[in-house]
Amino acid sequence: MHDKHQEFFDKLAEEWDYTFTAEDLDRLRHLVSKIGVKEGMHILDLGCGTGILFDMLRRAVGDSGSVTGVDFSFEMAQKAHRNFPFPNVNVVDADAVALPFVDSSFDMVVAFASFPHFSNQQRALDEAHRVLKADCKINIIQLESTKEMIEIHHKVGGVVADDDIPSEDMLREMLQKSKFKNESIEDHPGLYLATATNSK
Repeated sequence: MHDKHQEFFDKLAEEWDYTFTAEDLDRLRHLVSKIGVKEGMHILDLGCGTGILFDMLRRAVGDSGSVTGVDFSFEMAQKAHRNFPFPNVNVVDADAVALPFVDSSFDMVVAFASFPHFSNQQRALDEAHRVLKADCKINIIQLESTKEMIEIHHKVGGVVADDDIPSEDMLREMLQKSKFKNESIEDHPGLYLATATNSK
């Protein structure tokens, strides 16, 4: 069933790429190197949008690795597919709370500018745990602090007005409940980065 969040992001798909500045992309490249993306990795980009991270991820993993993007917005997924027609990039129209992949398929999960919008964040973490290999990491990334993000979403209003990332303590609890460990959370102006390691 197509819900209001899907409709909201479907309508944004055509212009989405233009919302990111050259400075934003530079910061994302730095983050990709910081989170430890390596050649040969198979990476899942949860809520990939139009594929903002695809080019930097696919270059980092090389021909021996792959990037799989998932988005519940059909229009976003279609645009990502058109933008990046490369052999090591796959795009799937699916929801983060019900991933169509077998267990232990990926070496890393990245959720950039998407986690606040997941319909059930705990289930999304459960699914990330399931499809990640043991001792591999999830990275939740925003280019703004939680405070800045709340202000942005309130200003936009509509279906995203209350979309948020849980408090640090609550997110740690959620990650642990989904069998992640070694949580690390940075939350300051211009960056939110939560990283945790999967335990099987």
